Amino acid sequence: MKKFGIGLLLIVGSTLTPGCSLFHQPKPYGEEQQLFLPGAHRQSWAIAPTINISGQSPIDPLLQSDLVYQQLQQVHGLTAIPVDRVIEAYASLKINRVESERQAYAVCQILGCDGLIVPTVTAYDPYDPPIFGASLQLFVKPGSFNRLPKVDPHALERSPTASALPPMPAAKNMTQVVDLYDDSDGTVRDRVAAYAKGRTDPNGPLSATEITMTMDRYCGFAYHELLATMLDNIQDANTQ
Repeated sequence: MKKFGIGLLLIVGSTLTPGCSLFHQPKPYGEEQQLFLPGAHRQSWAIAPTINISGQSPIDPLLQSDLVYQQLQQVHGLTAIPVDRVIEAYASLKINRVESERQAYAVCQILGCDGLIVPTVTAYDPYDPPIFGASLQLFVKPGSFNRLPKVDPHALERSPTASALPPMPAAKNMTQVVDLYDDSDGTVRDRVAAYAKGRTDPNGPLSATEITMTMDRYCGFAYHELLATMLDNIQDANTQ
């Protein structure tokens, strides 16, 4: 009986080992750049519908927000809340877009999240070489903010005239990053090549150009860069 048990254990061990090793195999194209939320506590951020001021009407604001959502999902220490949940919060507040910090904090309170990201597209040219400009505004809800019941949500965007409205939190709770990504610029092409590592086949016929051939992927690259800058700024602010 003992010999049978040992033999069975060896067989089971030998069959499990290869299977388990599959979970630890490195990606065939390398590892993509990792992003980390500074701080010891996990946070949740929601993504608002994208604002389009580029003058290009074909831009889908919900698709742009989904691209931001995809990038946020890859940030360690962060839980991303998709845009459809924010749309529901907008409906409950009877607003079409966030126009003040108070409104952003009210959305966070409804969703039970720590922050709200509002993307804005400032430039959009899908032709070769692609150009994409965008900004990300992050509103982090202060722990002291409480939206009192029966307060007109539209009053949240006006100067408070009644004591029922909570005081305006300091501007330090808002972080903004903005940039323009023109693929004709050599520096931008270098950043695209770095972003492509782990995301494209370096030995394939397209290599890093896979990112620039599809505008959605190029926008994803831009949002990744903006988030990396934002996280660096948060880290710098925490160390000051």
